[in-house]
Amino acid sequence: MRYYYTNKTLYVRGKFKAVSTGVDGGIREVSTLLNHTVAEDFDHEDPLQYIQGLLAKRGYDNDAFGLLTAVWMQNLCVLQFDYITVFVTAGVTNPNPDPTKPHTINIIVVSAEGMSDAALLETIITATEAKAHALRLLGRDFTGTTSDAVIAACEGEVVHTYAGTYTEPGKRIYAAVLHGVMEAVKRHEETVIRKRPSYFIYSRYGEEGWFEWIKEDCPYYPCGDESLGEWIDSTSLGTKIWACSNCRLLHEPKRARYLKEHPDAEFSEIRNLE
Repeated sequence: MRYYYTNKTLYVRGKFKAVSTGVDGGIREVSTLLNHTVAEDFDHEDPLQYIQGLLAKRGYDNDAFGLLTAVWMQNLCVLQFDYITVFVTAGVTNPNPDPTKPHTINIIVVSAEGMSDAALLETIITATEAKAHALRLLGRDFTGTTSDAVIAACEGEVVHTYAGTYTEPGKRIYAAVLHGVMEAVKRHEETVIRKRPSYFIYSRYGEEGWFEWIKEDCPYYPCGDESLGEWIDSTSLGTKIWACSNCRLLHEPKRARYLKEHPDAEFSEIRNLE
């Protein structure tokens, strides 16, 4: 899986088996998952055709699942819990029966480990339960909006048969969606302000839990070592940005332990550990 976003659209690319409750939903193999921001008065007569137009502009095939929202992509929350990645945008101004009101809660769950069809379908249930729990913790008296949608996708051979809250993938999905919906609502309602999407990682080092990764606060970004990453062209900024998605430097236990013991260590210290 790889993903990127523009001002209005999140694109998730890969070779997925997926299920969607959104536009032209169902269960099938797809290569693109997307979440796109539309105007609050959006009234396109054919949403599927509209989504296919977005794909065509990128040169992508129509083997895709797409979601639409009135929430800006700068308020997107991306959460990583081991092999589970969750993408959430959340606006909650239309909990009433009027489907013409704007905003929605869109959730995309991607597993790097394969799931059975039943597990993908159960992921929708698990994500929905976590969404309702998040809204309750936020003090809301409703369980969702009139236009919420979920996409569940996976790559690889089947590893997980089920994805309920008692299973290993289910525990991760529930935790990520629970945290993600709360954080996404806060950003949409501007109780938390971010200029770009927010990234959260579930960490087991030190105090276990969710940590927000902020580029400006990271002393190791960008490291500039092209053996660990690369500079790529940004389609939204028109400049080159550092891509460290393939970096495994801190995945090595020796270096991870060193950084935990020496949180102010220079990058060169960690890089040169033997």
